[in-house]
Amino acid sequence: MTREVRLRFAPSPTGPLHIGGVRTALYNYLFAKKMGGKFLLRIEDTDQNRFVPGAEEYIKDSLEWLNITFDESPWNPGESAPYRQSERKSMYMQYALDLVEKGHAYYAFDTSDELEAMRERLTAARVVQPQYNSITRTQMKNSLTLPEQEVKVRLASGDPYVIRVKIPWKEEVRLHDMVRGWVMVHSSTLDDKVLMKSDGMPTYHLANIVDDHLMRITHVIRGEEWLPSAPLHVLLYKFFGWEDTMPEFAHLPLLLKPDGNGKLSKRDGDKLGFPVFPIDWANQEAGETAAGFREQGYLPDAFLNFLAFLGWNPGDDREIFSMGDLIEAFSIERIGKSGTKFDIAKARWYNEQYIRSMSITDLAKLFSADAAADGVQVVGEKAESIVQLLKERITFTYELWAQGKFIVLPLDHFDEDIASKKWNQDAVKVLSAYAQSLETFTGLFDSTLAKSMLEAAANSQEIKLGKVMQAVRLATTGSGIGPDLMGVFAIFGTEELAKRIRFALATLIVTD
Repeated sequence: MTREVRLRFAPSPTGPLHIGGVRTALYNYLFAKKMGGKFLLRIEDTDQNRFVPGAEEYIKDSLEWLNITFDESPWNPGESAPYRQSERKSMYMQYALDLVEKGHAYYAFDTSDELEAMRERLTAARVVQPQYNSITRTQMKNSLTLPEQEVKVRLASGDPYVIRVKIPWKEEVRLHDMVRGWVMVHSSTLDDKVLMKSDGMPTYHLANIVDDHLMRITHVIRGEEWLPSAPLHVLLYKFFGWEDTMPEFAHLPLLLKPDGNGKLSKRDGDKLGFPVFPIDWANQEAGETAAGFREQGYLPDAFLNFLAFLGWNPGDDREIFSMGDLIEAFSIERIGKSGTKFDIAKARWYNEQYIRSMSITDLAKLFSADAAADGVQVVGEKAESIVQLLKERITFTYELWAQGKFIVLPLDHFDEDIASKKWNQDAVKVLSAYAQSLETFTGLFDSTLAKSMLEAAANSQEIKLGKVMQAVRLATTGSGIGPDLMGVFAIFGTEELAKRIRFALATLIVTD
């Protein structure tokens, strides 16, 4: 019988969701949908010491912004509920005790001082990686070394203990990774990880395996930082007798710094001026804040398209993919093994492409909303005309108002540097003639007429238009740069354009 494909994204609420985690969620989502399966969200909050208030809501808000939806989650529960590990706490101990009963785990009563002393002894003996393993456990205080009766007494009297997995001394652990192929590790390199902590909470290793089994997870797609733990997880499936239902694993390559040297971090983003989180984050208790892609003006579809290509490619030259396109094209086989450099310039490029594909009507609505927020009403055809001039020039939609407000706000200042270099008698002559022709013009005024009338004004003064064009822009917009000037003039109309020119002629002083 074919198993239903089921994948999960299982973040810990210990802070904001890094974009590497978002990419993991995206790949899980794409694969689940490609295979006609289900996608679950599980909150792995067993480490209460690292729990950060607001982090769970942040995860939810981030994924909702990106339209990464879940078939089952804490907010949309299904038959595998509950979906927070803290709410599943009572079930984990029985599985840990089952491993103890089968001889695959044991009680350890070592104090923190005794553990530190063990590490110091190993370090003094020049052991490169001191750990609690098949050799050192024989010298420690646990149910493998203590008399059975003493163990019973300690348990009955409530002595603190943890439950550790009992790693075999000599065994080759084999794992087939869907990205990396076969991975083989000798058990002598593994340590006896804690499965149940002294506070009664499971560690990630136990809770993760138990939950994946109970939730019938068929594929685990996660970051490569979990690859060293994968052999332990394979052993746990074997110890529980769940080998036949063990999921397939795929460990994703790291997101690297732009220079390729090391894993991308918040510090790198702060240093280089770009976010590494999907949306803004604020932890008032700790006084921590972090910028997000959403608030910096990235469109969710553009951001997802960019993120999908950080480690995966479709096998052809296409770069623009809708979510539906990504689902259809996605395959784990086309995920690379090597880390991927983070390129913020490419993220901006994607945002530009998605803006240019938006309709003028939708962009005009955004422009009008930003104008209204500044107390200015610009709607309808005028807003659309301004947006049409600007859409090829911007990277973020908020730049529409930032770059276009000069068209609707009164002209009240001029770039002094441009004025000192370009404002001269030739400019005054051409603009005076141009204003006069505008003030007497009647009829339909457009960009073509705006240009021909300006050329005629320059010719009438026997001055080459190119010599004064920057001064013309300065006089009418206050700046030396901007969108197509004749398009701007068409939006102004003859009356407003003449008014601006007269203001410039009366304000600017010729210094040459």
